[in-house]
Amino acid sequence: MRPEPELLLETRRFRVVRHAQQLADGSLHTRETVVHPGAVVIVALAGPRQVVLIRNYRIAVDEELLELPAGTIDPGEDPLATARRELAEETGYRAAEFRRLTEFWVSPGILSERMHLFLATGLQPGPAALEKGEQIRPLVVDWDEALQMIDQQKIRDAKTLAGLLYYDRLMKQ
Repeated sequence: MRPEPELLLETRRFRVVRHAQQLADGSLHTRETVVHPGAVVIVALAGPRQVVLIRNYRIAVDEELLELPAGTIDPGEDPLATARRELAEETGYRAAEFRRLTEFWVSPGILSERMHLFLATGLQPGPAALEKGEQIRPLVVDWDEALQMIDQQKIRDAKTLAGLLYYDRLMKQ
């Protein structure tokens, strides 16, 4: 039987816990992980070959990054509802249609965050509603320009790389 994790830190969005795992040789190994409720990332198409990115200041890396709109799932919230909410909050756009594309683990060696990737189409502009402390500016770019930004290492955010490249692969099938 696996021992219960030990809570080390609890914040508004995540917990840090210490897990104990019994290895095949009978020894006990401990590891700390971040327990996260999950998040969404949205490939939002403003036109047939245009994608909505955001310029987002990230305090953890002290840089403004180019990203796809994304956000953390609130307790009890369906990922689709999160995608609708986050797209509107961060960009002002509302989408007529959402399609779930895939899901993936962000960094499973240390983090339980599962990322749900959505495609949003039929966008209509509106006012953004940023959360306190968010420094986000939307940016609409041509699809080929977004891919060039990857090649030029202007896009370095993992969820954005995964989302853009996954959708690009789907378009070519």
